[in-house]
Amino acid sequence: MNFKIENKILKKISRYASDNNIQAYLVGGYVRDKQLGTTTNDVDIMVIGDAIQFSNQVAELFSVPVLAVYNNFGTALINIEDLKIEFASARKESYLKDSRKPIIELSDLEDDLARRDFTINALAVPLFKPHKIIDNFNGLSDLKNGIIKTPLEPYKTFDDDPLRMLRAIRFASTLNFSIAPETFEAINSLKSRLKENKVVSQERITNEFLLIMMGDKPSIGLDLLYLSGVMDIIFPEMAKLGGVDRREDFHHKDVFYHTLNVVDNISEKTDDIWLRFAALVHDIAKPKTKKFVEGTGWTFHSHEEVGAGMLKNIFMKMKLPLNKLDYVEKLVRMHLRPIPIAKDEVTDSAVRRLAAEAGEELEDLLTLCRADITSKNPNKVKRFLTNFEIVEKKVIEVQEKDKLRNFQSPVRGEEIMQICNLKPSREVGVIKKKIEEAILDGEIPNEYEAAKEYLFLIKDEIIKNSFNKSNK
Repeated sequence: MNFKIENKILKKISRYASDNNIQAYLVGGYVRDKQLGTTTNDVDIMVIGDAIQFSNQVAELFSVPVLAVYNNFGTALINIEDLKIEFASARKESYLKDSRKPIIELSDLEDDLARRDFTINALAVPLFKPHKIIDNFNGLSDLKNGIIKTPLEPYKTFDDDPLRMLRAIRFASTLNFSIAPETFEAINSLKSRLKENKVVSQERITNEFLLIMMGDKPSIGLDLLYLSGVMDIIFPEMAKLGGVDRREDFHHKDVFYHTLNVVDNISEKTDDIWLRFAALVHDIAKPKTKKFVEGTGWTFHSHEEVGAGMLKNIFMKMKLPLNKLDYVEKLVRMHLRPIPIAKDEVTDSAVRRLAAEAGEELEDLLTLCRADITSKNPNKVKRFLTNFEIVEKKVIEVQEKDKLRNFQSPVRGEEIMQICNLKPSREVGVIKKKIEEAILDGEIPNEYEAAKEYLFLIKDEIIKNSFNKSNK
């Protein structure tokens, strides 16, 4: 099959390669994505011979610097306008059992394509004419049929580099492909290699997991992780959500598949990975809090609090950025809060309290709660969403009108101490809390003068009561 090189930069590199009899090829993702009708700015060029020398020639041709050179791997990196181009010498690889870092030998086109992870990534196009796709492993057929499989025997491929198991699932998820049965079987058999002697770093595992989470429909990859058993290895807390317990006439819904629905729902609304991650872990503590109550059924009391408490350990273990921990904890802790408001008659006080506590995260919290509305009964979902929209609108209006974002008393602790002639003490906190409660209950507006006037109204009684208690 012929391949049309349309990019002006690649055309110029192609002419240079042809004019100088350099055997260079476009390989991997760029060729794959072009066949799928998409484009990428990441380009891999494989060279028979010295790729670093060719990268220097191309850099000189475009008057750009070579950004990085890795002599041990025979690779170099340059950027030309919006293209990130990596040059690599054709090679074959072998592996030691306790490392995914390959032992490299320079080789030819056939060996280089054979070492690649999947057939859809083992396509090559000569930069010299004719620009005809070289397809030694039926990658074009697998692209057409939407199949992920390895060029060589999958057990060998995954044993050499266990990270490829996660990459298989990630490609299947983001491309909406299926994994060939023998390839999936090898993943299931070799999944423990992902944690064996730290062959694969946690950072690489987490990066692949987050790439799955950033897909258009993350549930595809998450389900494959679960069905293959890989989830038990890389995120056991998630794997434990699966399954349904039955007692008498009571059963609860499968929390894992409910969670997948929530993640897909929220992914239709946001590309924010941390909001998506909050959706993923919002029910993470349900297995820990699950209890059967006779005559009532299954309960999960305080799963939101317990779940928020689990997150620091999860973040540390997965090496997720700790500066995102507070945000995810807050959403998990509060994810049930808007629901009762949507079910019952909405009081201004309840709305103010929700808006004040959510603060900057209010809109994200409401997005999460909306995504959490799932049921097999579409009429039930529609009815509840209609109610929730009314609440959502009111909560946002109240937050803006009453200036409740990052809410706290307009009269600060220092001023309370000065006016009341108090030292730092419990009484200062009580007075401050009373002012905040009055605002949230609608007794006074969220304004400095009103709060200060209210302070003068309540201070003597609070100080007197405190004095009496201390002298009993």
